[in-house]
Amino acid sequence: MIIHILYEPATIEQLEAMLEAHRFYIKTVVDIRLEILAGGGDMHSDCEVTLLDNGSYQDDLWGASWNPVTQDILYESMVNLRPR
Repeated sequence: MIIHILYEPATIEQLEAMLEAHRFYIKTVVDIRLEILAGGGDMHSDCEVTLLDNGSYQDDLWGASWNPVTQDILYESMVNLRPR
């Protein structure tokens, strides 16, 4: 399972690696404060943990799934649920 932290647009190689877990979409979590994205892995929480380990704060993280063919973004992620 490969998770990339992206500070710039993804390369073709990075996109292909992130698509290994799910053939038609990429699980992503974005840190809106740092303006970085973690993508890949089996679940959104995999990306979330990667960003948290990298210094992100939970309040700044939002999850989505992205389909590179249709360019659709789905914001259905448990990462987005806030207990407040």
